[in-house]
Amino acid sequence: MNDIRRSILWVVFGLSMVLIWDKWQIHNGQQPTFFPSSAPVAAPAASTGPSPLADTSLPAATATPGLPGTAAVGEAPGGAPAAVAQRHVVTTDVLRLTFNTEGGSLIGADLLEHAAATRTSKDQSELPFTLLTQNGSSIYLAQTGLIGGNFPTHKTPMTLASGPAALVDGQNELQVRFESAEVGGVQLIKTYTLKRGQYDIAVQHEVRNNSGQSVSPQLYLQLVRDGSKLSSDTPFYSTFTGPAVYTEENKFQKVEFADIEKNKTSFTKNSSDGYVAMVQHYFASAWVLEAGVARENFARRIDNNLYAVGAITALPALEPGQSLNQQAVLFVGPQEEKVLETIAPGLELVKDYGWLTILAKPLYWLLEKIHGFVGNWGWAIVLLVVLIKAAFYWLNATAYRSMAKMKKINPRIMEMRERLKGNPQAMQQEMMKMYREEKVNPLGGCFPILIQIPVFIALYWVLLSSVEMRNAPWIGWITDLSSPDQFFILPLVMAVTTMIQTALNPLPPDPLQAKLMWLMPLMFSVMFFFFPAGLVLYWITNNVLTIAQQAHINHRMGVPLKFTIPFDLFKK
Repeated sequence: MNDIRRSILWVVFGLSMVLIWDKWQIHNGQQPTFFPSSAPVAAPAASTGPSPLADTSLPAATATPGLPGTAAVGEAPGGAPAAVAQRHVVTTDVLRLTFNTEGGSLIGADLLEHAAATRTSKDQSELPFTLLTQNGSSIYLAQTGLIGGNFPTHKTPMTLASGPAALVDGQNELQVRFESAEVGGVQLIKTYTLKRGQYDIAVQHEVRNNSGQSVSPQLYLQLVRDGSKLSSDTPFYSTFTGPAVYTEENKFQKVEFADIEKNKTSFTKNSSDGYVAMVQHYFASAWVLEAGVARENFARRIDNNLYAVGAITALPALEPGQSLNQQAVLFVGPQEEKVLETIAPGLELVKDYGWLTILAKPLYWLLEKIHGFVGNWGWAIVLLVVLIKAAFYWLNATAYRSMAKMKKINPRIMEMRERLKGNPQAMQQEMMKMYREEKVNPLGGCFPILIQIPVFIALYWVLLSSVEMRNAPWIGWITDLSSPDQFFILPLVMAVTTMIQTALNPLPPDPLQAKLMWLMPLMFSVMFFFFPAGLVLYWITNNVLTIAQQAHINHRMGVPLKFTIPFDLFKK
């Protein structure tokens, strides 16, 4: 029975490693190795009119397939020379945005309250973090326009009609307005409204029909970015980067760049709610249309390593001389959960906790409350782990008492196995008799541990996903909880505590199992040399509390505090 218990634990550990590897494959744009996703659902029928899901004729790097404007960059639709594109920079207290008069698009976004470099990186500059950009190495843009005819698009030259350069003291909002020339008798006017302290931007699209006939345009909103992985990703842990679609019906759906390449995407194509987004570690952008507005969601490859996610909505028919307004919200900022919840339903899910969201959200809430009390995210992590261990104290006590009993009789089991190694049936009978006499349940330590595994995995994702950890100091040399300890002190402490915790457990009778019992935790500890300091701090705290409780229970049960270190196993 002792072997059965250990076999179950090894199965759990092996399954955990399989899940971690599978997630790593997915996050790096590859197909899952062990748990491939189901076949993609068939795409619903496209809405009436031209769609970006059909045409792939645009050569321009920043033009989305299927959207009009096939003219080359620098040439207006119809072949006429285009005005030279100009940039307009607008600054609020939290954002510095760069607009382009070509299409009135947003081509740059600096987050002024978030540093470009982490405190442990070699770049110690105080430059703000850049999310949206258009330069030689990176492309990440927010674009809108009209399709369904010869209408203004994101390639159409526009004029800056109004727009101050900065939000001044005492001013709570500013507006930036772009007006296109008439294309086919239709004019598009974009008005961006920025508010103090907010990362969500109200965007109004005014469409004026100055032609002599009725028109039925469709409005598209899209986010375009390259498919490069983030520099923060490592071979040991990686976060999702790519498009996402949210609807009330099917909730949050991530779209892998690799699936777009293979035309195997699976997400809700038609809906009347939700949003489309581009997600990366700690930050995101999203287009949000008003609830009740029917839209067609799309995700496409534009060019080599360039992708777009967006939505198309059909506007009411406009008779000559008529105009209409369509409202939308553009979010560009950090994944601050409380802020995201106020902008749109489900937007907080861009901070992806995976399948353990139901546990991770209350853990984050508790972590935030503790931080509000102590004012330091490092100590908040320590106190949260203490509270979790306290909540599971009696459950853990059951497991540790079972392990203490097993350790107490372990010498007798070892002697008996050696004595009866040629008679397995007699060995099994005597072992069962010994368990009955000592009132030992070999499986008694498994169930309490299994119950807690989802909680600690959820906490792992909370710490990995929370932007609050970025550049957050703890003590001394730990100046950034989101980066690895540059002096490797915390990983070394974790390795030591892991080995002490292993030494407190009863040694398996089988030599191979005993070797694995020591080698696997050591290998696991090596991985944490590359993990963020906040995650390592969480594991160290958990290890120390586990050692303390296990030693206390062993002492109360009269089991000597003896470390079972099998040096002789590694001599050969």
